[in-house]
Amino acid sequence: MTDVRYCELSDLSATQDQLVEIRHHLHRHPELSFQEFDTSELVAQKLESWGYRVTRNVGGLGVVATLTVGDGTRSVAVRADMDALPIHEETGLPYASCHAGKMHACGHDGHTTVLLGAAQQLAKTRNFSGTVHWIFQPAEEAGSNSGAQKMIEDGLFERFPCDAIFGLHNHPGYPVGNFMFRSGPFMAACDTVKIKLKGRGGHAARPHLAIDPIVMASSLVMALQTIVARNVDPVETAVVTVGSLHAGHASNVIPESAQLEMSVRSFTPEIRLQLETRICALAHAHAEAYGGTAEIDYIKGYPVLVNSERETEFARQIAEELVGADHVVANFPPIAGSEDFAYYLQHRPGCFLRLGNGVGKPMLHNPGYDFNDDNLTTGAAFWTRLVERYLAEAP
Repeated sequence: MTDVRYCELSDLSATQDQLVEIRHHLHRHPELSFQEFDTSELVAQKLESWGYRVTRNVGGLGVVATLTVGDGTRSVAVRADMDALPIHEETGLPYASCHAGKMHACGHDGHTTVLLGAAQQLAKTRNFSGTVHWIFQPAEEAGSNSGAQKMIEDGLFERFPCDAIFGLHNHPGYPVGNFMFRSGPFMAACDTVKIKLKGRGGHAARPHLAIDPIVMASSLVMALQTIVARNVDPVETAVVTVGSLHAGHASNVIPESAQLEMSVRSFTPEIRLQLETRICALAHAHAEAYGGTAEIDYIKGYPVLVNSERETEFARQIAEELVGADHVVANFPPIAGSEDFAYYLQHRPGCFLRLGNGVGKPMLHNPGYDFNDDNLTTGAAFWTRLVERYLAEAP
């Protein structure tokens, strides 16, 4: 394809009100991981109305919409996530969640709407030659056994072949409409560790007759902080955070056990294994040193998200064409958060990018968070242009 006009921001301006209406509806009716029944049905119906071949229930509640135009042999996939979080919304917005204890605190309502906007635009213009697959994924927030894993297990790439796959996440703290990219390891692997330290309960006045798991746990928490400081190479990045510590119910009782839960983040398989080895060793050693025992449940979460160089550079070029180089960061720092998009990138080359959600805005997973509606047409135009350009290039 030559001398083709590709999508510009202005091409989506007429759909802004429609996209805002969709996004606000999704925000008002959030659904948790693997419960996205109404969301997936709304998505599927809109895609069918625009002429797509829609496949429901991929990997559970996943939706894939396919459109082939012309005789192009290339194919591309773009993914959005659909699930909400178990957080009680405190935005006070007129379209705030109508379900207590559930809200779109990560912007998946916006991601879904952006992808719908692009799908509608391409269905209207059909300005490409080849095949596009729009992937609407459930349960990104699941932490393990997530929607991406379920869709892949259900034959996603065999049923909907693609040469590359792309996705994005909004990023509070950066100006709205700014794009951020990084090739190679971009987002961290995330593991969850649950440790039960077992001692011997007793009377607070007779500690010598007990084995105190609270002292055991307190010592272990401090020791865990030495792993990154003293075991991990200083030029590497790792995080060990104890987010939960529970033990006892009364001031005059030494409890039988204490429970810790922690989040562990890393960017290479080697560091990931090193963290696991040291955490387990310290837990057992501290328990034994105080006369107790440790039971460890080490839950492997999402792997490191590794963007392929070629696709990342391509997506960066699309962003610069769309919004200008001044609004694009080409080498954004690694992010300690994790994403199950990493599983897709283990099967196909691709790029996961970030889109600024506004400076001074509440961060992700915050009860005051809201996706910035100014990004709806920007994101939709970006995906439209990316698909047009990707399918126009020779293999």
